Amino acid sequence: MPSLSTLIDNFNDDVIGPNWGNSYGGVTETGGRARIPCGLGYAGYQTAYAWTLAGATVYVQLATVPTAGEATEAYCGLLVNSGTDGTRLGFIYNAVTGLLRCTNETGYYDPDSVNLTYDPVAHKWLRLREDGTNLYWDTSPDGTTWTNRRTLATPAWVTTGIDTCALDMSAHRDAGTPDYAEWDNFNTLSDGAVWTAAATLTADGDVTAAAIPTYFAAVALTADTTLTSATILAAHAEAALTATSTLGADSTGPDNNDVTVTVGKPESGWEVSRPWK
Repeated sequence: MPSLSTLIDNFNDDVIGPNWGNSYGGVTETGGRARIPCGLGYAGYQTAYAWTLAGATVYVQLATVPTAGEATEAYCGLLVNSGTDGTRLGFIYNAVTGLLRCTNETGYYDPDSVNLTYDPVAHKWLRLREDGTNLYWDTSPDGTTWTNRRTLATPAWVTTGIDTCALDMSAHRDAGTPDYAEWDNFNTLSDGAVWTAAATLTADGDVTAAAIPTYFAAVALTADTTLTSATILAAHAEAALTATSTLGADSTGPDNNDVTVTVGKPESGWEVSRPWK
């Protein structure tokens, strides 16, 4: 069930895309636009009858409109066709009357269409949208700021005719010199082009750069000598010291007495013993 919201084309590749498989009347993609001849025959960019407008939004830029010339009928249109001939809705620009019609047709006719005096600036962009309840016709000068021109309860065929609708951008005149209508930027504001070209480049000078190599390697290392280090020990200790001393002396005195002297350091102090003979 492809929604018409998903149909996008900016017409910049000069090739009519596969989504426009039902195109007719000598249309081309020229200068980044969809160009539709406005001559005595009928011409149009058209999709297959395999799309749906239900819940969808469609907008496009009307880039070039046909002139009236000697015709009594000259127009271009943006229309969503149902599976029934003549049952369709959208915008039709009439070059003879200068009117832009917001139309919902049955049998190719809508007695209640909303007709606007065409302004190539204010009406440069056209939009159709459906929200499940109503259908809206909007216009814009830039594709960003929109003005609603008509609101209508959604026709039954929009919701029942799933996968049976076709979008048609067409043009026709009944007399006069043929010209064309052009449409651009369908469902997109991106108008960028992709160009493919060949170029021959010439350098003004030679640029030489020296290469700086970087090496990564694994290495096994062997020592030629064995290194020995001496250990230096440092010790800190506390000590309690006790000294004992014995003095012996022989003395010949007038009394011929032997004197023995003992010197010690008892806990209470120094002590001297003098035994006498």
